[in-house]
Amino acid sequence: MSKPSILDYSKAELAALVKPSFRSKQIWGWIYHQYATSFDTMQNLPKAMREELAQKYEIMPLKIARKECSTDGTIKYLFELSDGKTVETVWLKMKDESIDDEGNVENEARYTVCVSTQVGCKVGCTFCLTAKGGFSRDLSAGEIVAQVLAVKADNGLAASKRLNIVYMGMGEPLDNLDNLAKAITIFKDEEGLSISGKRQTVSTSGLSTKIDKLGEMDLGVHIAISLHAVDDELRSELIPMNKAYNIASIIDAVKRFPIDTRKRVMFEYLVIKDKNDDLGSAKKLVKLLHGIKAKVNLIFFNPYEGSDYGRPTRGDMVKFQEYLTTHGVLCTIRDSKGLDISAACGQLKEKDLNEVIS
Repeated sequence: MSKPSILDYSKAELAALVKPSFRSKQIWGWIYHQYATSFDTMQNLPKAMREELAQKYEIMPLKIARKECSTDGTIKYLFELSDGKTVETVWLKMKDESIDDEGNVENEARYTVCVSTQVGCKVGCTFCLTAKGGFSRDLSAGEIVAQVLAVKADNGLAASKRLNIVYMGMGEPLDNLDNLAKAITIFKDEEGLSISGKRQTVSTSGLSTKIDKLGEMDLGVHIAISLHAVDDELRSELIPMNKAYNIASIIDAVKRFPIDTRKRVMFEYLVIKDKNDDLGSAKKLVKLLHGIKAKVNLIFFNPYEGSDYGRPTRGDMVKFQEYLTTHGVLCTIRDSKGLDISAACGQLKEKDLNEVIS
């Protein structure tokens, strides 16, 4: 059995484990400010304490098994967990650093990390490669936190440099709500990575009852709804779970969710050729979102070998966007990143598995 990870503990829990309590603050700083992966490096701790910690705990519950780098700066990671299972994480460069005429940094580069919350997924979306592998287990809070620490360290991003987190990798985040909430709280800690709730977005396929529970926790995070269809017939084809949590129940839960009055609820709409890319669907979407301060992200379906679905044309995407915009719905087209690597969720894991088998 592997040792528990120190990352599974909040700052308060760590203070209860390690005495005197000021030592816990030192450990916290080594991990979240220096990205320490070994207790031996914590030289301001007594040697006996370092040895005791190493016997009881591990720091990083995962390691990089494989990574692919795109020409656009996107990096796809396959992490191996302590039990040998693997999950994917994506590092996205959203905006380049800009320098003014005097050589000073005008605007810092902006990054987003897309993290996984489960090994596999129970939802079974027909367009998602992750669904092929089935569901293995939930990730612990520490395994969620470790993904962000590992990619920040691998890319040399200082702890003081902020980034955004989206829980949009492998798994349904709200299906692992307790560990998700704990990870969000650890990320938010101002003496750690200090990633505010405003910089964290939970993407869900629509577990309406758990949307309510997340709202009751009042963690200050954004929510994104993976909608993908405007009627229950198509959505049940794409997301079988829709039979239990239909569109109406999701929309009702969204209306109850506490959001900053300056912000919008994000709706992810995966556009699939000849399935949901027509103006009739756009018209229904406008009606569906009436009364919600919404933003719609149109996403190109990212094809993979063996998929039954096709990538829409840019022309159809633009027409869809223009219809929504002219009818009062803020809408953007999310340009696909990492098309030259295993960009779709589950692709890198599938590739690695196939190569092992062959």
